[in-house]
Amino acid sequence: MNIIVKNGTVLTHENGFIKSDILIKDGVIAKIDEIIEEEAETVVDASDQLVLPGLVNCHNHAAMSLFRGYSDDLRLMDWLEKRIWPIEDQMSEDDVYWCTLLAITEMIKTGTTTFADMYFHMEAVASAVSTSGIRASLCRGLIPQGRKRKDLLRSVEDFTQKYHKSSDGRITCMIGPHAPFTCPPDFLEEVLSVSDLLNIPIHIHLAETSEEVEQIYAQYKKSPTRYLYDLKVFDRKCLLAHSVNLSRDDVHLMIGKDVSISHNPVSNMKLGCGVAPIPLMLKLGINVALGTDGLGSASTLDMFEEIKAVAWMQKNHHGDPTILEAPTLMKMATSNGAQALGITDVGEIKIGNKADIIIVTKHTPRLHPLRKDNILASLCYSVNGADVTTSIVNGNVLMKDRKILTYDELEVYKKVQEISNKLLGGIV
Repeated sequence: MNIIVKNGTVLTHENGFIKSDILIKDGVIAKIDEIIEEEAETVVDASDQLVLPGLVNCHNHAAMSLFRGYSDDLRLMDWLEKRIWPIEDQMSEDDVYWCTLLAITEMIKTGTTTFADMYFHMEAVASAVSTSGIRASLCRGLIPQGRKRKDLLRSVEDFTQKYHKSSDGRITCMIGPHAPFTCPPDFLEEVLSVSDLLNIPIHIHLAETSEEVEQIYAQYKKSPTRYLYDLKVFDRKCLLAHSVNLSRDDVHLMIGKDVSISHNPVSNMKLGCGVAPIPLMLKLGINVALGTDGLGSASTLDMFEEIKAVAWMQKNHHGDPTILEAPTLMKMATSNGAQALGITDVGEIKIGNKADIIIVTKHTPRLHPLRKDNILASLCYSVNGADVTTSIVNGNVLMKDRKILTYDELEVYKKVQEISNKLLGGIV
């Protein structure tokens, strides 16, 4: 099927903003030109709108949409042990499906076209991804305590064999050991063996809090980063979520490795985790992308808010307004994210890439006055997800004029409210 996106102001990483049409053939960007006259089954009018690569959310626990507003204003371990884990133990596969679909609804409506997810009942997550049309990198969060390790790792193999590159290639898989403080060395060695066997990357939390750093130092006499380095985790393609409490020596351990950081500034600030050394990482050539974390902590899946948050946090922390300029911020939310997930054909609008595209209206006060020299800065510092009008993934229009086209949005809200009433009380 052919689609033409007409008359848009298109962001390309190579040439900046250009007035152009985009021809999409069989889900792939086939032509970018000022005027495209070819026939197409679908024409998307992008007049007076900005056309961008879809945003990439590199760290999420999507079904935690159930916990929005449930567990605020707590320290991380109290938040996990007293509020989150007890309810998660009660969540069914059907609960995870609907709560994931709620998160996907928010992502599609705020411009995210790809996300990375770590949770449980991952077949339900994959089903929600398949239904919605979004792109995702999925892994089960692995915590070996009290579980048979062989069964846990076998479930990873079974899931990967069934879902990796499924749903027209939109679903890919990783392996997800939870964190250094929940995964002992012998278990991580088994994880590395499975990663090698299946040829899939590793997705793990790292140094989210100072308490984690203290715990690993007390147990192993080294930092969490050194702990993973010594176990040769960084010898694989690896996505490190958070990576807040890192020393300069920790950061240097990542140089030359196929390691990416998912920086989640809203969640980190809300939980009081600290300020990640993002400028140092970027200076040393480490790939830094953006994520939201789950809604239990982040309260929003709007990646435009993450772009603003990382900019404000770092500029204020360093006392330097020149740190993290708009072009870097946009790449962190798009192409850097694609690189982090090992998805080589998304994150940029260019010929040959998958057509993962969002359209942002100019008809918003947040984009006025608009000039050629301030468009990108306005996108990074002013726009929010409510300004996204259209989301396209794999050449399929998932949202047009802010209406979800692939499933019933209102049914999702109804189902998740019923789940909340059942598990959390507070019936509305």
